[in-house]
Amino acid sequence: MKFDTVIIGGGLSGLTAGIELARAGRKTAIVSAGQSALHFSSGSMELLGYDAQGAPVEHPLEAVEALPDNHPYKLLGRERMEQLLARVEPLFSATGVKVSGTHERNHWRLTPVGEVKPAWLTIEDYLTLDTPDALPWKHVAVVNIEGFLDFFPRFLARGIERRHTTCHFASVTCDAIRHQRESTTEMRATNIARVVHGESVDQLAAALNAVVPEAEAILMPAVTGFDDFRASRRLRSLVKRPLYFMTTMGTSVPGVRSQIMMQKHFRQLGGAYMLGDTVVKGGYNADGTRLLNVETANFGSDRLEADHFIFAAGSFFSHGLNSTPTGVFEPVLGLDVEAPADRNLWFQKDIFKPQPYMRFGLATDRAMHAKKGGKVIDNIHVVGASLPGADALREGSGAGIALLTALDAADKILNRNINS
Repeated sequence: MKFDTVIIGGGLSGLTAGIELARAGRKTAIVSAGQSALHFSSGSMELLGYDAQGAPVEHPLEAVEALPDNHPYKLLGRERMEQLLARVEPLFSATGVKVSGTHERNHWRLTPVGEVKPAWLTIEDYLTLDTPDALPWKHVAVVNIEGFLDFFPRFLARGIERRHTTCHFASVTCDAIRHQRESTTEMRATNIARVVHGESVDQLAAALNAVVPEAEAILMPAVTGFDDFRASRRLRSLVKRPLYFMTTMGTSVPGVRSQIMMQKHFRQLGGAYMLGDTVVKGGYNADGTRLLNVETANFGSDRLEADHFIFAAGSFFSHGLNSTPTGVFEPVLGLDVEAPADRNLWFQKDIFKPQPYMRFGLATDRAMHAKKGGKVIDNIHVVGASLPGADALREGSGAGIALLTALDAADKILNRNINS
């Protein structure tokens, strides 16, 4: 099968690049094993949340200058970042995902355990704060779903009450959720979200309207709107007080929903999304300077040929990188990795200190093309968590890196970026 571009990895970066290329009329395929880091999304996306000392960042673009020279943001440069950032909200809007926020100044999100963290963009039905110090209400109700174990109201309340707001507790349910409780394994956020629609939404709204009359707003776990926003929007419209969803432990409804909606949009644009498949081998030209095709588990010898490839398989979490006691390696295409050979340099013994392995990634040139045996493979574009130089968890930069490098790679393939 012949494509213009084959993308390895179907998470945030892979889908972003795929949508841009398909929208431009390029024949594009995404090979996705299934679950990605999006499945654990908080409902917010970060651009750059913390500096090297761990202090929260208010203006993320201003903090980019202090990052290491091999950081993906430094490779892009501030001017290029600003060009790409302007395209992110319209991209999400086209998929049906409405977000709020600005790259000029971080806002704050409330975590499931009551802490606050800086964020860049937040999905429409999630609580955001202008400052980390206070909520805009004197009384809120934290409402759980009866029998739901992945939400911890007491932890959340502790953080809320530190911000001078009184917290009240309640629980609600509906007929569909009662049926789910017959099997405890079904009481997970995504499983509940699959059954909460239609009459179930009306039942939940009636129950929410009856709880804690003095509460000015209601916070509840994100268990509605599995594959689009219809259920969550209807629930919010029927509840007579401001209602906000809180992300849950484990698999995340907003993350899964965002991935489903982006997948659907990509397919509507004509893209081929090969879900539940993995790349197992790559075929190079005679001198090893160009990738010609990839072989997947499902298609076997019916290889996927392309002019361009995007490596969006992530890092250790999604097995884009693997390691043994003797080395760190990319397991499928044999690409070079930017990581020291000495295992003692991979980590610090103090687990609370920054861990060097978090910055490992595929070796690239400054245009973020992959390398193999020291040679640049100019038709393999590396994006997202597969790139070296960033400690995305510590910095709060994962979504920003995924989105911006994916858009940049698509532009290079489309010859939009004159600096490529």
